[in-house]
Amino acid sequence: MHEDTVMTDETAQKARWDLSMLYAGITDPQIDSDCTVLEVRMRDFSQAYKGKLATRLGDAIEAYSEISMLESKLGGYLGLQSSLNVTDDAVKAKTATIQRRLSSADGDYMTFLAIELAGLSDAEISEALKDPRVSFHKTWIEKIRILKPFMLSEAVEAALGKRSPFGPQSWSDFFDELESDLEFDWHGEKKTLPEMLHVLSESKDPSERASALHCVNQGLGGTFAKYSAETLYMVTGLGAVERAERKFPHPMHSRNLSNGIPDSVVDALHDAVRETAAPLAQRYYRLKAAHLGLPKLAWSDRNAAMPFSDTTKVSYADAIKMVEEAYASFSPTLSELVKDFVRGHCIDAPATKGKRGGAFNMSVVLPGKKPASWTFLNYLGSSRDVMTLAHELGHGVHGILAGREQGPLMAHAPIAYCETASVFGEMVSFNFLKEKLKTSNDALSYLALLMGKIDDILNTAVRQIGFSNFERRIHGMDASYRSWGEVQKLSVKDLAQIWRETLVEMYGAEGEVFTYENTENMWTYVSHFHRPFYVYGYAFGELLTHSLYAKRGELGDKFEPLYLDLLRSGSTKDAVELLAPFGLRPDSKEFWTTGISLSLGALLAEAETLSKEIGVAVR
Repeated sequence: MHEDTVMTDETAQKARWDLSMLYAGITDPQIDSDCTVLEVRMRDFSQAYKGKLATRLGDAIEAYSEISMLESKLGGYLGLQSSLNVTDDAVKAKTATIQRRLSSADGDYMTFLAIELAGLSDAEISEALKDPRVSFHKTWIEKIRILKPFMLSEAVEAALGKRSPFGPQSWSDFFDELESDLEFDWHGEKKTLPEMLHVLSESKDPSERASALHCVNQGLGGTFAKYSAETLYMVTGLGAVERAERKFPHPMHSRNLSNGIPDSVVDALHDAVRETAAPLAQRYYRLKAAHLGLPKLAWSDRNAAMPFSDTTKVSYADAIKMVEEAYASFSPTLSELVKDFVRGHCIDAPATKGKRGGAFNMSVVLPGKKPASWTFLNYLGSSRDVMTLAHELGHGVHGILAGREQGPLMAHAPIAYCETASVFGEMVSFNFLKEKLKTSNDALSYLALLMGKIDDILNTAVRQIGFSNFERRIHGMDASYRSWGEVQKLSVKDLAQIWRETLVEMYGAEGEVFTYENTENMWTYVSHFHRPFYVYGYAFGELLTHSLYAKRGELGDKFEPLYLDLLRSGSTKDAVELLAPFGLRPDSKEFWTTGISLSLGALLAEAETLSKEIGVAVR
């Protein structure tokens, strides 16, 4: 660790993507050339295979894979460039042009593929599976065929595809731009949203945290809140229309199908978090209040560091070293992949003006069946940033291993499973640091690490299910979460009220654990709401991974190869199949409640015991 300030962390400033393996720049003529090639390939694909999938499915899959890989190259590059500066007019213009051209070509030439494939008889599929190219892609085929009851006519599906760039996604894209332009007046300086959220999590002064939350909440109000509300209505409104046309039984069904998770399991997850994890969260935050010397927590105190936490900035170079060592302590295979990301300039670290907020990983399979991965950060040097690095690199190693094994059509695991690798990366890093501190006899640092991890688990499990409950409500679910109604156009005030209700459900009534002043606009910046029902996957992955990680000691040397096989599976297995080799069954409520107790409950009990030893206990 260094005393370096964020602004002088040169290692972070120098950690920028090298995207030259894709294109030389946004003006590279190869971008338009590749777009033209894709348009031609799509047209040729339609001419060659439409009406002939029953007899030429192997050839069609091979040709479609080539189209998919070139699309990943083109779309991936534009998406990465957009993230670096969401206000760049040249990137926005090029992206819009390419999206418009490809969505039109896809609508004209590729719409038939899923419809015709879903319409093949079981006998035709059985015959086609004799081709090894088809049998390899059996799960990909099955996932398409399961959607048959919800498919519309080819003409309608084509029209929807052509219109897609001009729907909710365009509102969401502009939302990202507006969010990146947000500036907050903080002690005479202009701060970005990521910088203000950093103050909330890192400041040890409760009055400063409260002032920062007030500043953020005010800055998210007004025009930005109105735009955010309208964006949510575009998402929920169009979703309701399309759901009715496709006859999905409820708004979440499509996402649950794509995740390969039965509705009953998703409901069990939500119930388990609300009934088991939320009370543990409230118990933890009472302990946190005791450590902070506060009778109650303000919402601004939720992510506050402990008074004894080391707030020394961790340089990006040290963070990379720590994560590499942590991964190596578990798997040399994964550690080498992390080193490859660093050597290949596949991590973009610094928080810069115009950059999209947050962090993500993008993994794709490029032409030539070459998997590639890029990690995006807004690295500011906190211990939470180190864990974010470990998290996103978990996605990266997952993407590379699955891409190598499964190819372009089956590499991407659904959100509920792709979070497994990222959360596992965090757990490996956490336990690596935990074991180091155990031998140092530094009880306060050990407790700080422990409570920081509990904070992270609660943010990923309880917080995300709270997000999901807000999302379910705005898509028409009633307050009891038992029935769905019609989508309504909700005002900023309506949304703030629902937001408040979902906070209280998880964190207790006003004054019990928290006070909720300056929270009414905090729903506005959660861009994941623009991808309906994406967020519950975070909780699914978090809690599933804790149960998985608990098997590490029991299985010993057998665990690593089993885990690497899980990562290599991509989208070819559902949760039950993935966890069967580990003796786990995620298809019951008991799985989730037990997992919560064994992970969150155990960590909390340890934190309470250590706290008592240093003279801090909840009264």
